[in-house]
Amino acid sequence: MTPNIEALMQLLEMKFNNNQSEMARVLKIERTHLNKMFNNNGKGAGATVCGAIIKYCNENNLDYKKYIFLD
Repeated sequence: MTPNIEALMQLLEMKFNNNQSEMARVLKIERTHLNKMFNNNGKGAGATVCGAIIKYCNENNLDYKKYIFLD
Protein backbone atom coordinates (compact mmCIF):
# COMPACT_ATOMS: atom_id res chain seq x y z
CA MET A 1 0.00 0.00 0.00
CA THR A 2 1.25 3.45 -0.90
CA PRO A 3 -0.40 6.70 0.18
CA ASN A 4 -1.43 9.23 -2.46
CA ILE A 5 0.21 12.28 -0.90
CA GLU A 6 -1.42 14.81 -3.24
CA ALA A 7 -4.92 13.55 -2.42
CA LEU A 8 -4.11 13.34 1.30
CA MET A 9 -2.80 16.91 1.28
CA GLN A 10 -6.12 18.01 -0.23
CA LEU A 11 -7.99 16.04 2.44
CA LEU A 12 -5.82 17.62 5.13
CA GLU A 13 -6.63 21.08 3.78
CA MET A 14 -10.37 20.55 3.22
CA LYS A 15 -11.35 18.48 6.27
CA PHE A 16 -8.72 19.39 8.83
CA ASN A 17 -7.82 23.01 8.00
CA ASN A 18 -4.19 21.97 7.35
CA ASN A 19 -3.90 20.78 10.95
CA GLN A 20 -1.89 17.55 11.05
CA SER A 21 -2.46 17.16 14.78
CA GLU A 22 -6.22 17.17 14.27
CA MET A 23 -6.00 14.74 11.38
CA ALA A 24 -3.83 12.40 13.45
CA ARG A 25 -6.27 12.62 16.37
CA VAL A 26 -9.23 11.73 14.14
CA LEU A 27 -7.28 8.90 12.49
CA LYS A 28 -6.13 7.72 15.94
CA ILE A 29 -2.47 7.62 14.97
CA GLU A 30 0.62 9.44 16.21
CA ARG A 31 1.08 12.89 14.69
CA THR A 32 4.75 12.12 14.15
CA HIS A 33 3.85 9.18 11.89
CA LEU A 34 1.55 11.38 9.84
CA ASN A 35 4.15 14.15 9.63
CA LYS A 36 6.84 11.67 8.57
CA MET A 37 4.56 10.37 5.81
CA PHE A 38 3.91 13.87 4.46
CA ASN A 39 7.54 14.96 4.71
CA ASN A 40 8.86 11.83 2.97
CA ASN A 41 6.34 11.75 0.12
CA GLY A 42 4.59 8.68 1.51
CA LYS A 43 7.66 6.70 2.44
CA GLY A 44 7.47 5.29 5.92
CA ALA A 45 3.69 5.01 5.94
CA GLY A 46 3.07 1.51 7.18
CA ALA A 47 0.00 -0.62 7.65
CA THR A 48 -1.10 1.38 10.70
CA VAL A 49 -1.26 4.69 8.84
CA CYS A 50 -2.76 3.20 5.69
CA GLY A 51 -5.27 1.20 7.73
CA ALA A 52 -6.31 4.34 9.61
CA ILE A 53 -6.84 6.21 6.34
CA ILE A 54 -8.92 3.34 4.93
CA LYS A 55 -11.01 3.20 8.11
CA TYR A 56 -11.57 6.97 8.04
CA CYS A 57 -12.65 6.80 4.40
CA ASN A 58 -15.07 3.95 5.07
CA GLU A 59 -16.62 5.80 8.01
CA ASN A 60 -16.98 9.03 6.01
CA ASN A 61 -18.21 7.61 2.70
CA LEU A 62 -14.97 8.38 0.85
CA ASP A 63 -13.30 6.12 -1.69
CA TYR A 64 -10.11 4.97 0.01
CA LYS A 65 -8.65 4.04 -3.38
CA LYS A 66 -8.31 7.77 -4.04
CA TYR A 67 -6.02 8.07 -0.98
CA ILE A 68 -4.24 4.71 -0.94
CA PHE A 69 -2.70 2.96 -3.93
CA LEU A 70 -2.87 -0.81 -3.59
CA ASP A 71 0.26 -2.46 -4.96
